[in-house]
Amino acid sequence: MDFLFEYLGFLANTVTVVIAVVIVLMMLGSIGRGRQAPSRGYLEVHRVNDRLQELRDAMDQNLMPAGQFKKSSKENRKERKKLAKKPEPKPRVFVMDFKGDMNASNVEKLRNEVTAVLLRAEEADELVIKLESPGGLVHAYGLAASQLVRVRQAGIRLTVAVDRIAASGGYMMAVVADQIIAAPFALLGSIGVVAEVPNVHRLLKKYDVDYDVITAGKSKRTMTVFGENTEENRAKFLEELEDTHALFREFVSTYRQQLDVEAVATGESWYGERAQKIHLVDALSTSDEYVMDACDRADVYAVKWVIPQKPVERLLGSFAEFTQATFDHLMGRRR
Repeated sequence: MDFLFEYLGFLANTVTVVIAVVIVLMMLGSIGRGRQAPSRGYLEVHRVNDRLQELRDAMDQNLMPAGQFKKSSKENRKERKKLAKKPEPKPRVFVMDFKGDMNASNVEKLRNEVTAVLLRAEEADELVIKLESPGGLVHAYGLAASQLVRVRQAGIRLTVAVDRIAASGGYMMAVVADQIIAAPFALLGSIGVVAEVPNVHRLLKKYDVDYDVITAGKSKRTMTVFGENTEENRAKFLEELEDTHALFREFVSTYRQQLDVEAVATGESWYGERAQKIHLVDALSTSDEYVMDACDRADVYAVKWVIPQKPVERLLGSFAEFTQATFDHLMGRRR
């Protein structure tokens, strides 16, 4: 029995130390981020056509007899040299990735990537966004969608490709596009607003704990976690949610006029094939298929803004991704 108590004590000490280390690392990471310049990072651009050609060459080398591959490679090099001497002007397609979380944390990267593309893009060019997001905070995704509005305003064709999910705030970003394509089982829609506020007022009251909320302004605080929520508070909170939902519907109507917004703005989501029938998407295709087809008609460039991370930041990032994935799994990725 004494051994059991000693083991439990050791386990408790170990857990305490681990938690303390995590807290210290989070504080260090926060301090580090606060000291870094906002412009930290650099742009990576690579030609997707060249990557595909490398894959073709690798497959040919493994599938063809040695002599045939050597002859084919020689002919291909001659053809490429010939084209290089008299290059035919081609439109350009720029490809970017956006993976969203609750806070749309990658919006800063998106801003830099969009700015870089707009500095060189012409009217004949196209921007493809490979979008994945279950949605999140309204103001965060409003800013993310505004970055894509910049592309539309510049007169550059914008295509959004959804392989997995573009729901709620993610779909608000997608509707800005001239064209939305989605994989057959991608999840789209969720044009709605949700807010969940726990309340422990009765528990505090049971143990004679008072909690005062002092505000200046009638509607400064509507719902509260610790204080008492009145029917007036709930009515005002619901009014704010309805107003946010109305703004959401208006935004979707502005950029996707072929969609019957009132019929789909119920908070529901639809899979790709069903989504196409009700005009949530324009075509069914994976982003890989679309980009490969684009390589036949254009010069395709992958654009990525890279932010170097210190070991502490990488550790915190991995922990945050694990936490987000666990939360999404428990909530069924519903926003």
